[in-house]
Amino acid sequence: MRSRRSAFVWLLDKERRELAASKSWWVMLLAMGPLVGVSFISAVRTYAEASGLNGTSAGVGEAFSPLVGVWAPTFSACELAAAFLLPFVGIRLVSGDRQSGALKLELQHPMPAFVRLGAKAMVLLSAWIVASLAPLIAVVLWRSYGGAIYLPELATVAAGHLLNAGLTVALAASTAAITEHPSTAAILTLTVTVGTWIVNFIAAVQGGVWERVAGYTPTAMVGEFQHGLVRLDVVSIAAALIASGLVVAAIWLRLGMPVRRRAYESIALGALTAATLFACTFITPSWDFSENRMNSFARADEEALEQIHAPLSIEAHLAPEDPRRVDLERRALSKLRRVMPQAQVRYVSATSIGIFEQTSQHYGEIWYDLGGKRTMNRATTAEGVLEAIYDLAGVKPPVETDEIFRGHPLAVAPKGAAAVFYGIWPALVVAGAFFVRRRRA
Repeated sequence: MRSRRSAFVWLLDKERRELAASKSWWVMLLAMGPLVGVSFISAVRTYAEASGLNGTSAGVGEAFSPLVGVWAPTFSACELAAAFLLPFVGIRLVSGDRQSGALKLELQHPMPAFVRLGAKAMVLLSAWIVASLAPLIAVVLWRSYGGAIYLPELATVAAGHLLNAGLTVALAASTAAITEHPSTAAILTLTVTVGTWIVNFIAAVQGGVWERVAGYTPTAMVGEFQHGLVRLDVVSIAAALIASGLVVAAIWLRLGMPVRRRAYESIALGALTAATLFACTFITPSWDFSENRMNSFARADEEALEQIHAPLSIEAHLAPEDPRRVDLERRALSKLRRVMPQAQVRYVSATSIGIFEQTSQHYGEIWYDLGGKRTMNRATTAEGVLEAIYDLAGVKPPVETDEIFRGHPLAVAPKGAAAVFYGIWPALVVAGAFFVRRRRA
């Protein structure tokens, strides 16, 4: 090899051929079609019925947005694929060289371990992009039905799943590099995935610090992207985890280094990553790319809130599993934090479910403190929260001037989708696998 560049190109081609020979890759491709098909067909049918298909309530779908009604459920198939299929593809690509002995031959070439791992990551990224053609076909079908497409929110959903795939690739690469056998790496990867789900479950029951930690899990991250919301702190934390996972994998792929040294380097990297993640939690910018601004207050309200500089603290006497707390968080406080990131919110409850606290005198109260002035109400709506804040600040509520979002109703059945995802897609994947394997024979 005459240059580092030619060596890297050769390595990329070698990893591409390894991917094409991987059965797990073809299985993931084969499964993506039906997974997306089930989600897309069900979403379009529900959307059509809400828009008045085969009914007498035409126009009900005016309040619906394709982002929540179609794109979120359709792209949820990507989340399943990233959790249960992509890890096996990544583990196969990273651990295959160790199992075959090819890694020892590659290590004889003076190429940095991170460059080697970078080639694998690039190939895995391209593999995910190919698999993402299935939801893109759903987008084309939706457009052919006459459905509306708002590119910023659609791009946000796709970017969120791409970021989630990056987390999966980094996790799979690190576990495959650390462990001796692919099955052990698969178990470790699944354990971490299930662990994030447990954190979400504990957060839903206990609240508090668990709730804050759960906001950075892949499930929560994907959920925000699927609602058109991009938070810089979440993106920064995901990027830091992806980078650290790939670096850990690169460290453990240096088979010639003593295990103790690799362990020390991994511990140091873990400490650095933890400090980086903690620093990222203080980043506040966010962007709402949804067409109906579902993550934001009205623009007039946001302008009024930005003029309030006194410190705001909110104390809500609601249990973690109380539906009113969920409404308060989703309808108002999550939007308030985007405008007033320094606002302090504290939940108070004696139990997690709140059933036996209903008779308590103060249960259900929401106290607002703005620069020493206090008021209380029990409303969990956005209007109730804004009214309390404006009252304390002595600000006259602004007149809403934004045009009301009327939605994009579409009462059309998903014609042809079943044939595409259940027939044409699997047939093309099987034909592609047969063609590639015949060429290699």
